[in-house]
Amino acid sequence: MMSSRGKTISERILSAKSGSDARAGDVVVCDVDLVIGTDASTPMTIGYFEKMGGERVFDASRVVFSLDHYSPPSTPKTAAFHDQVRAFARRHGVTVFEVGEGISHQVAPERGRVLPGDLVIGADSHTVTCGALNAFATGLGSSDIAAALITGRTWLRVPETIRVELAGSRPPGLAAKDVGLALIATLTSEGANYRSVEFHGESTRAFSLDERMVLSNLSVEGGAKAAIWSVDDVTTAYLIERVDGWTGELVDGGTAAERAALRSRAVHPSTHPPVHPDPDATYARRLRLDLATLSPRVSVPHDPTDVVSVADAAGTPVHMVFLGTCTGGRVSDFHEAVHVLERAGGRVAPGVQLVVTPASREVLLTLVDDGTLAKLTAMGAIVTTPGCGACCGTSGAIPGDGMNVLSTANRNFKARMGNATASIYLASPATCAASAATGRITDPREVA
Repeated sequence: MMSSRGKTISERILSAKSGSDARAGDVVVCDVDLVIGTDASTPMTIGYFEKMGGERVFDASRVVFSLDHYSPPSTPKTAAFHDQVRAFARRHGVTVFEVGEGISHQVAPERGRVLPGDLVIGADSHTVTCGALNAFATGLGSSDIAAALITGRTWLRVPETIRVELAGSRPPGLAAKDVGLALIATLTSEGANYRSVEFHGESTRAFSLDERMVLSNLSVEGGAKAAIWSVDDVTTAYLIERVDGWTGELVDGGTAAERAALRSRAVHPSTHPPVHPDPDATYARRLRLDLATLSPRVSVPHDPTDVVSVADAAGTPVHMVFLGTCTGGRVSDFHEAVHVLERAGGRVAPGVQLVVTPASREVLLTLVDDGTLAKLTAMGAIVTTPGCGACCGTSGAIPGDGMNVLSTANRNFKARMGNATASIYLASPATCAASAATGRITDPREVA
């Protein structure tokens, strides 16, 4: 019998994609709007694709591969991974985000490939980032990605949903990263396991689209299957900028394949209406975060959800500061970091290595054009290729033995950055910048 109760955003999207009355706990088979592969696992996906008898990709316009983890490749083996991915992509007409283009779940939204109501699956667990655009976006294993490449479909158990209310006035100096760390500390590392998170509340408008991506991204550290925002003026403004007023053409052109992909989807508000929850939707849990009560946070080694106030970590020596990744590598993050560094005297403390990795080439070019990168390099920063490299230790800067690293990234598991003896702390760009200036973990509000 069909249930009469309302649906969450996840239930509504998965109902539409499966053509069924999808409810939490149901197992459904859904049509996929976008499949994202990365160089970290696409070679394995190709192997599964061939073992499954795959002969052609279901719809090349709905698939992208990103060369972002080994960017640039640092060994012959990883260079061969890239060649294998490129060869498969050429054979099937799939778009490749090349080395230096950036992180998959940053570049896909930049190129207008993620739209309200979409079902996006990606090889990277942080594909949940795309939930900021009102999409059900999630990470899957290589065999599931391979099956989706062949069929255009995937199976999912419809998740229960945690409703997060963002309330209260956002104090000056409170970064989205601080809010995200507070959220995962509340959820705990398994508190959102295979559940979807929905963000609501009077204070959601205080967050830009970039900042919403940070909160969606961090939700997976609590185990979330997806982390979704409703559509509002902030979302619409981003889409107008990226998809040229929803006419179907990219503002900055893009490749011919990308333009064709958008045209094939008839991109327009009428074809991709916002997905909101029903008023009587059932939630597994409700959380309320009062922004007015929050302050800068730091995640301490070696668990992202082990979070303390920056005051409790203050004074800890810092040897490397890493500004970048999908939770701290966007233009606004670097602007904030430079602002704090300049207030602190415009220099990095002796003995501190400052590593800068923009989340995408678009971010990098903006930082070049507006002079931000020149300021950072003048302060002694090392600039590495846009991508995931240093965050997961697959390329770029690797910390030395025993180093304390303060990073804008989302994970600080032991050996995460390629050295098991390093201790990784996580914080906002402002806290990272203040700490780079002093050489110890520092509350950015205390920088003169």
